[in-house]
Amino acid sequence: MIAAPKTVVITGASSGIGQALALRYARAGAALGLIGRDRERLERVAERCRALGSSARPGFVDVRDRPALAAWLQEFDRAAPVDLLIANAGIVTGVARGRQIEDAEAADRLMEINVLGVLNAVQPMLPPMLARRRGQIAVMSSISALAPLPDAPSYSASKAAILSYGVALRDRVHDAGVRVNVVCPGYVDTPMTARFRGWLPFEMTAEAAAARIVKGLARDRAVIAFPWPLVLLARGSRLLPDWLRRYGMKPFRIHVAEGHEGDRRA
Repeated sequence: MIAAPKTVVITGASSGIGQALALRYARAGAALGLIGRDRERLERVAERCRALGSSARPGFVDVRDRPALAAWLQEFDRAAPVDLLIANAGIVTGVARGRQIEDAEAADRLMEINVLGVLNAVQPMLPPMLARRRGQIAVMSSISALAPLPDAPSYSASKAAILSYGVALRDRVHDAGVRVNVVCPGYVDTPMTARFRGWLPFEMTAEAAAARIVKGLARDRAVIAFPWPLVLLARGSRLLPDWLRRYGMKPFRIHVAEGHEGDRRA
């Protein structure tokens, strides 16, 4: 087991899994850096964390703004060396009812946030962690990286990219004392999930998801994927012939309601 982190930075901390993780680490006494775009919601999360005894510093930064995010992270790390970075910020888009394909602009924006936003958070933290020969980085992927959703192709692709990036980076920096973990949740009840229309098997609360993530990080699991029945189905689907895999995906068909992409979910 890894010692509990004393300083934690979380992107996408204003709601959903990010908020649940912030509150959980606040209860454990960690100092927090909380990054998000919605000033009002992020301040509320920071206040709740402070009420639990944590020193929570909000950072109102868009993860797409690489220079601004790097500057904030580096300044925070100089004041309080970061033990754990959770690159959690992300959005979802998909095929809306009555449409054949995804909206192109929404898909581009999703890639900027879900892929480049993760790299923008991770890359500034690698040099100081490598110099200290300690630290932990968690990147947020999804079960959809294991079994792509035909109704959310860009989202599935973004999460597959993060899964590959995280596993490769883990192998690269492990011997230098830095641990990298990839989180692959299933369906989690958050504002973002509320846009999904369809069957969401084994859906869980953000608090339950956060508990599993914290436990997996403490055990330094390379890939923290849950819930296990959905993980088995997702992994097993890769072994099936294409026609059978496509047939098996029919019960999982969804559509994504029009509107704002929301916060962060699996």
